[in-house]
Amino acid sequence: MSRIGRLPITLPEGVKLHVADGTVRVEGPKGKLARSLAPRVRVEVEGRTAVVKREDDSRASRSLHGLTRRLLANMVEGATKGFTRVLEINGVGYRAEVRGNALWLTLGYSHPIAYQLPEGVSAKVDRQVVITLEAADRELLGHVAAQIRGLRGPEPYKGKGVKYGGEVIRRKAGKAAAGATR
Repeated sequence: MSRIGRLPITLPEGVKLHVADGTVRVEGPKGKLARSLAPRVRVEVEGRTAVVKREDDSRASRSLHGLTRRLLANMVEGATKGFTRVLEINGVGYRAEVRGNALWLTLGYSHPIAYQLPEGVSAKVDRQVVITLEAADRELLGHVAAQIRGLRGPEPYKGKGVKYGGEVIRRKAGKAAAGATR
């Protein structure tokens, strides 16, 4: 039995969970989320708790059991509190700015980059170099953060670029330091 999959999910006040036609819908103060269920698992709601059950003991069912429970728990947490992701910009002249629903980034290219934020994701910029993304959908938030980081990933020599908050960039020695070891 999956140790993660068998744990019940408690539904906080103000959160509604609906299961119908292989789709789970979660409504809360931060938004509405929906996800289709795998055919080998089902969700049972009993009062203020939800339990994920699997149909049989096959390998595919066992692998989907814990995954489905974790995805459902993320939906409940996102609809209740939401998720945040912090990105940091390092580099001379590199900066960010929010204009409407777009994030304008100056990352050392010959032109500024306008990244259109998808619906459900909001951004705040602190000191022009710290971007805080907020969303109810954890998967969408991670995808958006990865796309923004991919516009100019951190390079290993000076550490310039966009990185996740708390990410440690392994630095390499430059060619002057590498030649001096002989």
